Amino acid sequence: MTKRDAKRQAILDTAFRLFKTQGFDRTSVSQITTEVGGSKATIYSHFPSKEELFVECMMAAAEDYITSTVSLLDASGPDPDVVLRDFGASFLNFMCSADIVASRRLMIAEASRSGIGKLFFAKTIALRTHVAALLSQLMASGALRAENPELAADQLRALLEAELVEPLLLHARENSPDAEEIKRAADRAVAVFLRAYAAKPQSSID
Repeated sequence: MTKRDAKRQAILDTAFRLFKTQGFDRTSVSQITTEVGGSKATIYSHFPSKEELFVECMMAAAEDYITSTVSLLDASGPDPDVVLRDFGASFLNFMCSADIVASRRLMIAEASRSGIGKLFFAKTIALRTHVAALLSQLMASGALRAENPELAADQLRALLEAELVEPLLLHARENSPDAEEIKRAADRAVAVFLRAYAAKPQSSID
């Protein structure tokens, strides 16, 4: 890691902690600068605005997770069910973690402020491309029915989040699910997804 990368990470770590404990309004760039060291100019050389820094704090962990996890999945196997269930369980384990739930609650609360919601949405679209690429490979191999992979990625995410993530975000549930509950929820979500996107059987020729 270069010195500049290390500084950027230190800014993100400090800003994330302050945003999470104090909220957006009560956290200032001056306060972040005091804790990290350097000047405001240093922070603005990495992040154009406080809003951009806030969004990057919320997205950094998700970006690292998605890019690293999807890259390890093997879409060349004959059974998309195994690939998608593995991804689904891993995705839910990450999304149900206390830090990620807290980050998303904070993001939702601040979404209407100074374009933060639009910035966050643009970032999620960028991350969606990694999952869409995996689905596109499965479609190209014939393991899934050929459709719009970006839309399929959105629908898979929605199915995975519906059972466990939404109740956590809305405080309808406080305790994080264990590994077995996550696995069962992922299996159910993927089963529904595959009923929609399963490849059509080829007609036999007599």
